[in-house]
Parts: sequence; C-alpha cells; structure tokens
Amino acid sequence: MKEVFKTDVLIIGSGPAGYTAAIYAARANLKPIVVTGLEPGGQLTITTDVENYPGYENIIQGPWLMEEMKKQAEKVGTQIKNDIITEVSVKNSPFCSMGESGIKYESKSIIIATGAQARWLKIESEEKYKGYGISACATCDGFFFKEKEVAVIGGGNTAAEEALYLTNFASKVTLIHRREKLRSEKILQDRLFKNSKINILWNKKVKEFEGIDQPKQLTNLILEDTKTGETSNLNVSGTFIAIGHDPATSLFKGKLNMDDNNYIITKPDSTETSIKGVYAAGDVKDKIYRQAVTAAGMGCMAALEVEKFLSEVN
Repeated sequence: MKEVFKTDVLIIGSGPAGYTAAIYAARANLKPIVVTGLEPGGQLTITTDVENYPGYENIIQGPWLMEEMKKQAEKVGTQIKNDIITEVSVKNSPFCSMGESGIKYESKSIIIATGAQARWLKIESEEKYKGYGISACATCDGFFFKEKEVAVIGGGNTAAEEALYLTNFASKVTLIHRREKLRSEKILQDRLFKNSKINILWNKKVKEFEGIDQPKQLTNLILEDTKTGETSNLNVSGTFIAIGHDPATSLFKGKLNMDDNNYIITKPDSTETSIKGVYAAGDVKDKIYRQAVTAAGMGCMAALEVEKFLSEVN
C-alpha cells in the first residue's frame, strides 16, 4: 500500500521561494511539507559568490545560504521530503501529488516553486559532448579547466557571471555573443572589459561542437558570423552554455494557465494561479527579475495567500 502524507500546504521545490514559503507557512501553523525536487536548494546551490542578497556585508556562498534557509524552515516546523513530484492532479480538493518514491501527497493547497532549468543550444553535437567539455554550470565544472582555454556562450547576466568566475581557473575565457551589445548589467560589463583574461567575440554563434572520441573530449567550436555567414574555428577545452533558463513547469502543462514561454500566469499582484488553492512563486512565474530576493519575496506572498485561502475554506 502506498504511503500517504496529508498536509494543509504542499510546497513543490526548495529554492529561495520554496523555503521562504515554508518558513511563513510553518509559522502560521500550517505544517507544510516541502518536496525538494531534483535540485534541492535550487539554482543557488550551484552559485558560489552571492553579493546581492540583503543582510550580508560580505560575499556569501549560495549553497550555504540555501542550507541556512532549509534549517530555518525545519526549525519552525516544516517537514522536508527528499523526493521528486512526478504527477499532480489539481482537478479536485484535496489535491493529489505523486512522488517518484511512491509516496502520495494530499494537500488542501499547493505552492509551486520548482524554479527554472538551464537552456541549451539544441545542436546535435552539443548532446555528444555534454559532460565531456560542455557544461551549463561554471561553478560545478570550472575547476576541471585549470590553466585551459574555455568559451562562454551568451550575453546576459548569467554569461557575464560565468565568464568572470571562470577566470579563477582558466588561462583564457572567450565570451561568444550573437549580437554586438551585451544584455548584462553595466557593473558586470565593466568587470568583463577590464579583465585581461576575457576576450569577447561579437556577432558569432556556435554552428558545431567538435572533438575527439577516444577519450571523448571537446576540442573546438565552429563559429558562424551572424552578419556575414562566414565560419571560423575556436580551439577550446571547455564550453559553458549561459543563454538563460526555462521554467520547470512541465508538470502543470494543460492544468494551469501559462504564457507562450511556459511561465505560469498568476493574478495581478498575487501568486494565485488559474486554480484556486494553487499558487506559484519564483522563477516559475517570473521571467523579468529572476533574482533570489524576488523569489523569496514571492514565496512569502504565496504563504500569506495560502493562509488566507485556508482560513476561508476550513
């Protein structure tokens, strides 16, 4: 017989949004359950230096911050399950969610805080060399490219941050951007331009990844000029894809209203979705700010809205 956990509020996801929601829900005596998901702690667990989260004079580490949030959530009464939700039914209350572990979760409300996942170029040769020179996480894999030449693909904050971080290890970092102007914050651009280890290739995109098979390893990129169509070669030992993220909302397709990019649509000034009792917080609904502090704020909002919702239906 399947194990069943019942709760007033099930929180799916465990980044800043999920843990903050849990803290507020637990303090309201809602006895929340957090299902951590595939990446407990969310994207901050693969972020080393965090210097823009309020309350800390000095740079802090992303994994440490998430561990502290987790401890706080547990201390005030949150039950945390290391499980992955594979199926959700929001047709009737109580809502039913199935875990990969076989556990069934029944809840009067749900807070979706599943975050976002790295976006890939979707080139066939990219799949071949994933894990063999191609990565989407500099903080995870940068160490393996000590004194080697690497490339970063992208032009936003993520790309700029990855490139700067990689200068701690690589001998040279080439930032490849398909346009002639970066989208990253001005302060990050200033740091990029001042760093002697970083070279920027404008108006270029990756056409192919090439390498050797024995042992399997990326060796070079075939680049295409976005204006002239001319191709060129760039020798690198590693490439980091930093072109953004997609919201982790596949569980809710066809069940909740979403926009064309699969971000969950919520009511104005609210985290409430198209289903009453189901709320969304953080990167699953926010494609504008996508910051840890805004995700945490939305987690707070969701918990407060859940508390109000439950007081009306109980």
